[in-house]
Amino acid sequence: MKKSPLITTTSLIGALLMAAASPAFAQQPAAAQAQSLSYGTDALQKLDFWRAPGQVPAPLVVFVHGGGWKRGDKDGATGPYKVAHYTGRGYAFASVNYRLVPDATVEQQAQDIADALAALLRQSDRLGIARGRVVLMGHSAGAHLVALVGTDPRYLRKAGLSYADIRGVIPIDGAAYDVPGQMQDAGRMMGATYRQTFGTDAARQRALSPTFQTAAPNAPEFLLLHVQRVDGVRQAEELEAALRKAGTHVEREGFPGRGLPGHMQINRELGNPTYAATGIVDRWLARVLG
Repeated sequence: MKKSPLITTTSLIGALLMAAASPAFAQQPAAAQAQSLSYGTDALQKLDFWRAPGQVPAPLVVFVHGGGWKRGDKDGATGPYKVAHYTGRGYAFASVNYRLVPDATVEQQAQDIADALAALLRQSDRLGIARGRVVLMGHSAGAHLVALVGTDPRYLRKAGLSYADIRGVIPIDGAAYDVPGQMQDAGRMMGATYRQTFGTDAARQRALSPTFQTAAPNAPEFLLLHVQRVDGVRQAEELEAALRKAGTHVEREGFPGRGLPGHMQINRELGNPTYAATGIVDRWLARVLG
C-alpha cells in the first residue's frame, strides 16, 4: 500500500467541519420520498427513512453523518448516490441525526444511534424492515460512532437491543478508533477540539475508543473502508487487528485519495456504480444481509 504524506489532523478536521455544512454536502437524491421520524424529544433526535421498493420486509442500512462530533446533519450527508443506490438494490435506508458536542457528550451521541435504531425496529412491521438484518454505516465522526456502538454493547443494551439485532458495521474513513492515539497526534487547534469532545480523563478516552472495546461481544461483521490518510490507515489497521484478536470477522479495504479531498470523496462517491468502493460494499452487503 503506497503511503501519502501525513495530513495534519488540524488541517483535515478543521476543513471538514467547515465543509460538512457546505452546499457540496447538501446534495440529496430525488429517487425516493423520505419519511421524517423522531426517536427522542430533542430537535436533533430525528431521522429520515426511505422504504425499500418491492417485496418487504427488507434489510436496513442506517447511515450516520460526520462533522467532527459537533457539526453535520442528516440532510444531504449521505452524498448524492447512497439513497437511490441502496434502495434500488432492495434495502431500506435511514439517515440519522444525533445531538452534537458541546450540548451533548459522545456517550449520548452513541446512545442516540442505538435509540434511533430501536425506534426504527419498534416500527419494523409498518416500515417494512426485516428485523435482525441491519447494517450500521457511518463516515468520519459517524464512523467512530458506529464502530463504538458495534464494539461496546452497553449502548444497544440500554436501547433494549443486542448484537442479534444487527448483522454488521461499515465505518468509512474514520480516524478516532483509538482516541488517545489520535489526540496525541493532534495539533494545537484540534487538540482543543478533542479535549472538548473526549475530555482529559484517560479512562474515558479509552472507553470511547472502539479499538479498546473489541473484547467479545461485538457486532458479527465489520467492513473498514479508508483512503490513504496516514492516521486513518493506521487506525483502521489497529482496529482490524483488535477485532481479529477478539474473534470478530473483519474486512478492510483501502482506496485512492489523500487528505481532505480523499476523505470527502469516499463518502460522496459511495453508491456511484463507477466508484471502486461501491462494488465492494455491494458484495459485502449481499453476503452479510442475504
